[in-house]
Amino acid sequence: MSNQRNGDTKPPCLPRNGLVKIPTQPNGLGSASITKGTPAVKNRLCQPSSVPAILSPALANHSDLPIPSLASPLSLAALAGVSSPPSASLVGLNSSEASSGKEQPSPERLPGSPSERQLAVDEKILNRLFWYFSACEKCVLAQVCKVWRRVLYQPKFWVGLTPVLHTKELYNILPSGEKEFVSLQGFAVRGFDGFCLVGVSDLDICEFIDNYPLSKKGVKSMSLKRSTITDAGLEVMLEQMQGVVRLELSGCNDFTEAGLWSSLNARITALSVSDCINVADDAIAAISQLLPNLTELNLQAYHVTDTALAYFTAKQGYTTHTLRLNSCWEITNHGVVNMVHSLPNLSVLSLSGCSKVTDDGVELVAENLRKLRSLDLSWCPRITDMALEYIACDLHKLEELVLDRCVRITDTGLSYLSTMSSLRSLYLRWCCQVQDFGLKHLLSMGSLRLLSFAGCPLLTTTGLSGLVQLQELEELELTNCPGATPELFKYFSQHLPCCMVIE
Repeated sequence: MSNQRNGDTKPPCLPRNGLVKIPTQPNGLGSASITKGTPAVKNRLCQPSSVPAILSPALANHSDLPIPSLASPLSLAALAGVSSPPSASLVGLNSSEASSGKEQPSPERLPGSPSERQLAVDEKILNRLFWYFSACEKCVLAQVCKVWRRVLYQPKFWVGLTPVLHTKELYNILPSGEKEFVSLQGFAVRGFDGFCLVGVSDLDICEFIDNYPLSKKGVKSMSLKRSTITDAGLEVMLEQMQGVVRLELSGCNDFTEAGLWSSLNARITALSVSDCINVADDAIAAISQLLPNLTELNLQAYHVTDTALAYFTAKQGYTTHTLRLNSCWEITNHGVVNMVHSLPNLSVLSLSGCSKVTDDGVELVAENLRKLRSLDLSWCPRITDMALEYIACDLHKLEELVLDRCVRITDTGLSYLSTMSSLRSLYLRWCCQVQDFGLKHLLSMGSLRLLSFAGCPLLTTTGLSGLVQLQELEELELTNCPGATPELFKYFSQHLPCCMVIE
């Protein structure tokens, strides 16, 4: 633990996609992950925890107490709160300690004086202390003693986290060679109401439903990735798991549009479908007819056309506030016309990768979707400065604008954006025509909290140094930016002390 506080080690994490990855154990139990957070939170996941010095020195530095290193790998058994088999290497213990079969110490066996032991197991203090740790660290700390586990296993410490379980992690191999489904009781105690299952089949999903105590009513969100679920499996899952209101299907190529017609029901309010080869216009028809209470739809489907965007019902036009159409290559400005009339109350819209949408399509969005707070036009190569003028003139409530890889945007477009007083997040990654002169237009935007110029090749150190005028900036991304020098980062650390600068 002392190494963690000194900054020598960091908890294993992947901040870019929000996955806290726990490496595979040699005991065959596999690995587990936890997902959480907004982009800013994800970037902060890899930073050491700011933990107050509440632990007594006797407890923090005692070498005999089996406290795992916070950077140690965790098996699924540790995450789920079940005992590893005798042959498994216990997390944080060397081979000699593991072979001795030590159990978690009781409070009376903790080192130090009686007063120090009492402090270390004071649940009032622990309930405050444990908020300072990341998800990875909490999984490890829960193994210190029974009191710590009891405190940490309160659902409040796991709100917003989603366990990610791969199919190989769902089974233990018995000495006879047979497979036994793992115990998920540790997840149930912590009240997890959402799961991401990777590489599972219809049978695996049925086993999960039978073995997770909260599956029938307590699970609100299910995500299936790179799985072989069929129409029948999808129907059984949504029929049995009556609490599911959020559903994600990614890389699942064995279900068809007929499966959506037979399984979707009105309780689902958020649906995400991506990289599923059998999804086309008829899938949108099923969604529009069967999900009257839909509030959020995320769709990546290469075969969806303009016609599908006219299928949404009048009620969905009232309830749906988030629509993300990512890499829907067949969508054109005609599809945008259908969308803005079918879903006039959108507050979040993404047309990322819809490469046929032009400035005229953006004009339709700006004129008809005045409630937009977030707009993503990344990877739309036909967007020019004219589109930014439409946005600045009509979208007065816009707080987030993503323009990554919009290669035709120039400094003129940034001058239009400088008039947007509500804009808080602006992404200009790999906008290769943006120069120092364009940066000057943004210096008057006191509302900006997040700014990204990653991969912008024409920005110089001199131009970037002017960003210190944005004193309210909380996050600045300059990855792969040639003008971002070590001297510049040092300058930012002195003049933007409250801003996290991503190199």
